Amino acid sequence: MPKQNVPALRLEGFDGEWETVPLNTFTERVQRKNTDLQSTLPLTISAQYGLVDQITYFNNRVASANLRNYLLVENGEFAYNKSFSAGHPVGTVKRLDKYDRGVLSSLYIVFRLLEHPPIDGDFLVTFFETSSWHRFVEANSAEGARNHGLLNISAQDFLEVPVTLAPTLEEQQAIGAIFTNLDAAINQHMLKHKALQQAKTALMQCMFPQEGQTVPELRLEGFDGEWDVVKVGAIADSFSGGTPTVGTNAFYGGDIPFIRSSEISSSFTELTLTEAGLHFSSAKMVQPGWVLYALYGATAGEVSLAKIEGAINQAILALIPRDGFNAAYLVAWLRMNKKNITDTYLQGGQGNLSGALVKNLEVFIPPTLEEQQAIGAVFTRLDSLIAAEAQYIESLKQAKTALLQRMFI
Repeated sequence: MPKQNVPALRLEGFDGEWETVPLNTFTERVQRKNTDLQSTLPLTISAQYGLVDQITYFNNRVASANLRNYLLVENGEFAYNKSFSAGHPVGTVKRLDKYDRGVLSSLYIVFRLLEHPPIDGDFLVTFFETSSWHRFVEANSAEGARNHGLLNISAQDFLEVPVTLAPTLEEQQAIGAIFTNLDAAINQHMLKHKALQQAKTALMQCMFPQEGQTVPELRLEGFDGEWDVVKVGAIADSFSGGTPTVGTNAFYGGDIPFIRSSEISSSFTELTLTEAGLHFSSAKMVQPGWVLYALYGATAGEVSLAKIEGAINQAILALIPRDGFNAAYLVAWLRMNKKNITDTYLQGGQGNLSGALVKNLEVFIPPTLEEQQAIGAVFTRLDSLIAAEAQYIESLKQAKTALLQRMFI
């Protein structure tokens, strides 16, 4: 007869059924106060980064001035944040790994592993990234459970959470190591992604002239001469799209890709395609290599090169650079100035841009097409690297989610 209490995916060399026991079987609650100010480091729980310094996370200290009534948390101890958020309907449990000690509000439930029975801490960290404990918390929350953003569950009830344990410490350690290494890989690529974005920002500030200048601070080798200021409308033809007169349903039922404004950004590797219609009396078509600029709503100011031939509607302005002007350079300049454009022309971040407004924007232009192309190539390459990192991070996160579902009960 097949074993019932085992995960769908198991590491080679391990067998035996898993056991389900209450959390308090192998943990105890921590209630020590920071009475003697052993620590002055106020912490918070981030679903993504774990237990982190408040000042680093919020760029501000939100703890009260008196930390003596806060809980003192030591490295290796766990804390449960009852505050729910998107993707975390019953809050999060994290272990203190980044610091020797810190302090937490008494609203948190803090606990630590007992020496006996021995349980692998990395395994428990990973268990709390699954959703298998959510139903218990939801079932044991009091009526009217959400109070000021907190789930209303007592520490005593929470420590009864059922935990499914691999039968041996060795199997727990092997599973914990897999997810620890996977988290390290995700973190490494997130840092690389951030570094590339910072490098791009720094290069944009140096490779384009600042206000009152006619040459940039940093220039690619072999180029000289002063830059000109021209309007977008003087270097590119343009048109916005339209909604097909045959109706949206017919339009999406055919074979021509329809490009949405939500698909314009600096991070996509290819446009998401939907099937579009066969009759286009009012639809406007764009060609690969043309500049697409989002005019409306939350995506206003996003810009990219078209990767495909497709139809656009009035939410997108297509820009076709004239002879002597480079599309990738124009994309780089518009991206660099996105915040300034939207802050200037969108009230409180709300509203729409117009084609006339975009065509009237002033652009710094290098004196030769060759320099435009060289600058455009630098930022096109950087955008490709940033997009590739983002895509790889997403694939690692998806792999982790799939493994969590199959390697735990």
